[in-house]
Amino acid sequence: MQSMTAYENLEKHFRRLGDLQHVGAIVSWDEAAMMPVGGGESRGDAMATLSVVVHEMLTDPCVGEWLDESDGLNDLSAWQTANLREIRRSFDAATAVTADLVRAKSLATARCEQAWRVARAANDWATMAPLLETVIGLTREEAAMRAAANGLDPYDALLDTYEPGMRAARVAGVFGELKGFLPEMVGEIIDAQKSLPATPITGEFSEESQRQLGLAMMKTLGFDFDRGRLDVSHHPFCGGVPDDVRITTRYRTDSFAESLMAVLHETGHAMYEQGLPVEWRGQPVGEALSMATHESQSLLMEMQACRTREFMQHMTPSAHAIFLGGASTDPVWSSENLYRLCTRVERGFIRVDADEVTYPLHVILRFEIERALIGGSLTVDHLPEAWDEKMQAYLGLDTQGNYADGCLQDVHWQAGLIGYFPTYSLGAMTAAQLFAAVRRALPDVMSNIAEGDFTALLAWLRANIHSQGRRLNFDELLTAATGQPLTVAPFRAHLQSRYLASD
Repeated sequence: MQSMTAYENLEKHFRRLGDLQHVGAIVSWDEAAMMPVGGGESRGDAMATLSVVVHEMLTDPCVGEWLDESDGLNDLSAWQTANLREIRRSFDAATAVTADLVRAKSLATARCEQAWRVARAANDWATMAPLLETVIGLTREEAAMRAAANGLDPYDALLDTYEPGMRAARVAGVFGELKGFLPEMVGEIIDAQKSLPATPITGEFSEESQRQLGLAMMKTLGFDFDRGRLDVSHHPFCGGVPDDVRITTRYRTDSFAESLMAVLHETGHAMYEQGLPVEWRGQPVGEALSMATHESQSLLMEMQACRTREFMQHMTPSAHAIFLGGASTDPVWSSENLYRLCTRVERGFIRVDADEVTYPLHVILRFEIERALIGGSLTVDHLPEAWDEKMQAYLGLDTQGNYADGCLQDVHWQAGLIGYFPTYSLGAMTAAQLFAAVRRALPDVMSNIAEGDFTALLAWLRANIHSQGRRLNFDELLTAATGQPLTVAPFRAHLQSRYLASD
């Protein structure tokens, strides 16, 4: 009974931790979406204090004692056993780093991220470099502490915080397969699409009209508006907590496609959060499994389900009504033209605007650079040169002196998120593998999407992915859902079918 009491103490402790993390998530969303510029410094201090309080609770010696007392307990359910495993993982990760480092990194990343918003707009690498150097230096310290605690390579120790169990060698192997065929495939697709012209849609698209379309499509996908909302930020993201999910987009008044696709993407993230097991709220086992799993849910919705002729058939009448005031026979506004526009492949500078074929090359570039930054073979001062060299090699683009479209375009490194980037392309491959399984299980899924009916698709995802939380590890979850662990083949087959097969 004493051991069961220890486990109950762990659940109670982590429910309190979950409440604090809930507050932190909403405050972080507010900092990115609503906070006035003048609030930055004090908000950074407050967020740093909260980070330290959470860290102190995670590393409370009582947690270790309760864990030791609970080990080997036989009368726990499968979910409780998995929760105990995840609590141990959280405790080990937290005790690997000091509270002083947590606070120092939180302050440094807040300042660096806030400065990035100005520096990127001004193409100002000189201002950003020393701030980023501080963040990278602290991240190296974190990596060293984690590596010493878990025996991993420093970069692997960071990667493991976003994708538990994943190692850089496995990522490099998978990315090596992608590099083996993607550059040539990009050229083949660009050549093939020359005979399938897509006419740009020009005009003025107000932010409010774009918001209306985004909200309508969120409803179609199955987003629960009683437990979430849509706002605006510098960079689209999904934040908040499962019962209060905050997603954001950004608008360009000369185009609506970018905002719409960002909304569809973030809605996939949000519905994963909304579908997590309610009975395990506030416990580690009830959280999203990993960042690659999370990204698979956003890309499954955006790329696999919505960048399709079927979805465009459903969406086009809504676009006509909102932007044109009624139905249109203009071929520029046809669902086929919209489909071609949304599946156009081209070599571009910006990762978030990249198509699904070139996108992995952007991620591979970042993976190789950040691995070198943590390993010490690359310094922040030489980051722009390394970036340009790889952009030239992978995408044939010159970024010399163009920091805004080069190494300043993302906020991840400024926010200290090293080891995060690989999960984007791991997620893309996972999405393709999952959607192939969906199409086998639900033969009518594409005709349902054409009718705007995502009910069966969402139910499959709820049953096989969302409701599982962290009960299984990544390979176990993917094998249970698709019949095999992660492989490149379904992603390659998807690209081949969409872009190079005869219509």
